[in-house]
Amino acid sequence: MKTNATSDAAGTLSTRGLLADSSAQGAGSSNLLDLMQRWLPKLVLAPTVVMTLLFIYGYVIWTGVLSLTKSRFLPNYNFVGFAQYEKLLDNDRWSVASLNIVIFGGLFILICLFIGVVMAILLDQKIRAEGSIRTVFLYPMALSFIVTGTAWKWILNPGLGLEKLLHDFGYESFQFDWLVNPDMAIYTLVIAAVWQSSGFVMALFLAGLRGVDGSIVKAAQLDGASMPMIYRRIILPHLRPVFFSAFIILSHIAIKSFDLVMALTGGGPGYATDLPATFMYVTTFSRGQIGLGSASAMMMLGVVLAILIPYLYSELRGKNNA
Repeated sequence: MKTNATSDAAGTLSTRGLLADSSAQGAGSSNLLDLMQRWLPKLVLAPTVVMTLLFIYGYVIWTGVLSLTKSRFLPNYNFVGFAQYEKLLDNDRWSVASLNIVIFGGLFILICLFIGVVMAILLDQKIRAEGSIRTVFLYPMALSFIVTGTAWKWILNPGLGLEKLLHDFGYESFQFDWLVNPDMAIYTLVIAAVWQSSGFVMALFLAGLRGVDGSIVKAAQLDGASMPMIYRRIILPHLRPVFFSAFIILSHIAIKSFDLVMALTGGGPGYATDLPATFMYVTTFSRGQIGLGSASAMMMLGVVLAILIPYLYSELRGKNNA
């Protein structure tokens, strides 16, 4: 009997030991799994974070440093303070580029918003062949600005495009020489940019319209409100976030417009259609004035931040209040 009791006790102790070992192994595996879950996403994202910090923010800082130096063909770290910015503000070509971005950006944003809203409202009426029409309007956005600029350069060329076509049809008095007219060439950029981007704005507003609660519209109709009044007083105010988003995207497109200018006008006639982006490129890489070009790039960054920061502040404040 004592022998059996002893063997039972030994077996119990052995079982407890095995259970303790398996529990320890399970705890170790659980700790390892938790450790992997905590660190694996960081390890996967680390290369992207490093590349972003180095090749985006690092180069932004480096450009800011160069804008404070007298660099020309090669970087030169003899700091001259804000002398490059003073030289930039006294540059006639920069003044023309700054005026052009105000004209181009203002007209481009306003016309795109107007056309986008109107087209979105029309498509929101559940018309026939809506999918096909939406595809036609969105197709230009699939093209690059190089293709858009080249196509509109052919269309607006007085000796090749629209003017020649109408002359061939017998309208000899018709004249449309904006592409070669220094006073009107900037508006050809607006035409091409609006043609490409208005469909995208339409898609944004159409998605916003489809997200409006239909019961609100029905309640307004029961109160005797007409559809134009419903859109003006109820629906469009609900789309304020869409307006903000479209404005930010269009502003970004306008400020960084380089390829469209180079493909359509090349900055000409003369430098009548220069924008800050083309000024920065020509000054830095064609004229070898790295310091002045860096100063213009930092001025462009300042404009972007002046647009972006109030938007982010408004969005974050709205979320905090909610």
